[in-house]
Amino acid sequence: MTDFEKKNVCIIGYGSFGTAISILLAGKGHSVSVTDMNKELLMNCRETGENSRYLPGAKIPSGINYIIEESENKKEIAAALEESDIVVFAVPAQVFRAAFAGISDLIPEDAIVVDVAKGIEIESLKRLSEVAEEVRPGTRYVSLSGPSHAEEVGIGLPTTVAVASDDKEAAKTIQEAFSTERFRVYTNDDIVGVELGGSLKNIMALGAGISDGLGFGDNAKAALMTRGMAEIMRLGVAMGAKEETFAGLTGVGDLIVTCTSMHSRNRRCGILLGEGVPVEEAMKEVGMVVEGVYTCEAACKLADKLGVDMPITKSIKACLDGKLTPGEAIDNLMLRSLKSE
Repeated sequence: MTDFEKKNVCIIGYGSFGTAISILLAGKGHSVSVTDMNKELLMNCRETGENSRYLPGAKIPSGINYIIEESENKKEIAAALEESDIVVFAVPAQVFRAAFAGISDLIPEDAIVVDVAKGIEIESLKRLSEVAEEVRPGTRYVSLSGPSHAEEVGIGLPTTVAVASDDKEAAKTIQEAFSTERFRVYTNDDIVGVELGGSLKNIMALGAGISDGLGFGDNAKAALMTRGMAEIMRLGVAMGAKEETFAGLTGVGDLIVTCTSMHSRNRRCGILLGEGVPVEEAMKEVGMVVEGVYTCEAACKLADKLGVDMPITKSIKACLDGKLTPGEAIDNLMLRSLKSE
């Protein structure tokens, strides 16, 4: 891991995972610049060496460059992007298009764009790699996904992820740039499966949380996770993914960690829903973007469009829409007509 080429990296979005990645890359020796729409957040991080709002307890290296624009002329961000080999987008999936479009003309053509968001754009039903290609054709786009809570990455706990791209050289470059003794990166050539696995598991994490909030046990959660993965695979294959991808880190690996950990904002939101808290209130209490809420809507639209059976996903959507209580949704799933697995 000691022999590697140092890169200039610019990180767009300084929430929990953006912060964790900045710590990882700066700690490895890369030159790291970060920016965010929240100037006060960036100034606080620069002064204290900690993102107390999104990643408390993780020490941010002193060498990171904070881009805090005082005007809308983008001079500082333009200068940082001009020198960047890698641009990491750590913004919510539903704002990725706007964030990328806003600076895409400043990103060098040969720079690699790495997206760490996990979601499907609601309006277009596109994966984020498709959004990037639509905004700027020919973008060297890499998706990073897998069981990787920022709370653990930020303090150097062992983590393993996968990076996927249609550009094998770009994926290999990111693998080498991001890998450390505590952050192991695999490459994967199935970007459809990697993006969908990372996105759709958030729906099942909501369901796992609902189950916990209702006071159900391990049996119920195990069943939900297993049958939920069957739904994810059905939709994924219908969209062109490889079935075996869902048995890997970005499929079952990410599903396990997101459905079982209190680091998971989707599971925490689900617990509140199971306890009877309205969805808007639950999302506000979690305090960060709950991607599964948005992905659930997109997944239901895709399932209808492609004729894919997704009863768990649709039951969770009914709960989010207030059409069913969590208890009624469980009853509907348990009392469906009997069938073979």
